[in-house]
Amino acid sequence: MSRTRKQDSEVRPDPATKAFVAGLQQVFANPALNSVQAKICREQDCRSAPEGGLATVSSNGTVHAHRTKHADPATWAWSLAHCIIHLGFGHVPAAKGERTQPDRYDLAARCAVVNRFLLTFPIGRAPEDLPASYPGGDEEQMAAGWRRDGAIPAAYRNCGTAGGRADQILRPWHDPWNDPPDWQEAFARALTGTMSKAMDMAGGLRDALDGRPTRRAPWDHALNWFVSSYPLLGAIAAGMTLVADAELARAHHISVAAVNAAAAEIYINPLVRLGDEEWRFVLAHEMLHAALRHADRCGARDPYLFNVAADYVINAWLCEMDVGVMPQGALFDPQLSGLSTEEVYDRIAGDLRRIRRLATLRGKGLGDVLGEPITGPAHHVDLDEYYRRGLAQGFDLHQARERGTLPAGLVEEIKALSQPPLAWDAQLAQWFDEFVPRPEPVRSYARPARRQASTPDIPRAGRYFPPEEIRRCTFGVVLDTSASMSRTLLGKGLGAIASFATARDVPAARVVFCDAAPHDAGYLPVTDIAEKVRVRGRGGTALQPGIDLLHRAEDFPPDAPVLVITDGGCDVLRIRREHAFLLRAGGSLPFTPKGPVFRVT
Repeated sequence: MSRTRKQDSEVRPDPATKAFVAGLQQVFANPALNSVQAKICREQDCRSAPEGGLATVSSNGTVHAHRTKHADPATWAWSLAHCIIHLGFGHVPAAKGERTQPDRYDLAARCAVVNRFLLTFPIGRAPEDLPASYPGGDEEQMAAGWRRDGAIPAAYRNCGTAGGRADQILRPWHDPWNDPPDWQEAFARALTGTMSKAMDMAGGLRDALDGRPTRRAPWDHALNWFVSSYPLLGAIAAGMTLVADAELARAHHISVAAVNAAAAEIYINPLVRLGDEEWRFVLAHEMLHAALRHADRCGARDPYLFNVAADYVINAWLCEMDVGVMPQGALFDPQLSGLSTEEVYDRIAGDLRRIRRLATLRGKGLGDVLGEPITGPAHHVDLDEYYRRGLAQGFDLHQARERGTLPAGLVEEIKALSQPPLAWDAQLAQWFDEFVPRPEPVRSYARPARRQASTPDIPRAGRYFPPEEIRRCTFGVVLDTSASMSRTLLGKGLGAIASFATARDVPAARVVFCDAAPHDAGYLPVTDIAEKVRVRGRGGTALQPGIDLLHRAEDFPPDAPVLVITDGGCDVLRIRREHAFLLRAGGSLPFTPKGPVFRVT
């Protein structure tokens, strides 16, 4: 019985050895640390093992661990990793000939750099007496600064694994049959591979670091390629969502792909068989549609023809940039290369025979730029800022990394989008210039000029505005005067309207106040709109009766535009003439507006 117990005590490892083996297994399970192929020495008569610490490392690639030192597995894993990273960082390179041991400044700086790296490369657990942060810079800069000051900060004097002594030992390489190995190169390659696998895991391409790559759809590979390898569209691709649903594609007649910029979604027909290069072309095509805001730039043009014109321009750019392979049937005409979307639209708009044969990536007669999301409500984000910033950052990275020249037309559009958007008052002024006519004066000798008295011998024609010209040059204002309207919005909106109308010589505007019922204020001089008008109401909100009042008014021109000022808390409006909305910043309408929306900031 005593002999059996004695044999068991000899076979069973002691607790210190069990903890050491458990920590060593954690180290070798890490691919980057295991790639260094360091040898582990824990012999009883090892003279390189530290007396008061856990481990040291020598330039021959051996980590010398203390034989009887007690520590938990996590501490052993951290200490062994610390020594192996010394090898990987080139702190103890293998070389032939006599070696000069590093001084205390180099030793402390190298340990500090390794500990700083381990804060972002967690393995095991660091001892509690080590600092939580370390200074920046590399080990040479750190050691030079401490050497210049003549002292090492107390927190970084003993941050190694040898208990206050040197944990790095330089020895000559004595193997005559093999050249000294390059620990640093092996560690760098393994670390790069580990980070690449970690990115694949984050992107869903791999289940685990040591697992096989996950099989994914070709359009997913194409989108990931833009994020990792094509900086011009990388930021846009990172924010786009791919929706590959065969039933959804069939219901909305999507033959290959379509895009909705408001929802930042690209809709894919998964039944289409395309190669990886062709999917890159398709996704780049749809992302440029969204980023260049083709749905909003259409204006009064035919949406489908404008979509077709944009297809010609984008496909020519992608062929010039050599992004993917253009699928069969995509719109391309070398004669239209170098033209803008608006110029291509003007050329194809009159060719009815050509229009009947055109087809976008969505299909014949259908535009692949969707006006509304088909999977749910759009995200509430600043789309102008999102797409403008994404393209601008991608363009800067593309140039900085010298990824090749870009088409001049694409560069011009990106630079135009990089400019900040116009302020609301400037946009409102443009709307006035386009839809509110300026009265044109008429010259007549029946009305002498004011300068006639100074030159009685020279007849001069006078200028005047005919009554019919004055009646034509006007506009309507439907003002929400409910209790939810702020005085700031009322003041800024009415003040801007008065100043723009005065600058265009508009004599009067038709003003209707609306709360629970409309209150017709009639034609008011534009100078009185912001100063002397008396707002009535402050009750509920019903703007449609005020719109109907202007529609039925016999003295209001049928082609005069209407400007609606509201905070968005109103009923659904149906306006059968040119119109625009003036809203507070952050406000939204309970319906999809057909006219422009200016947001007061």
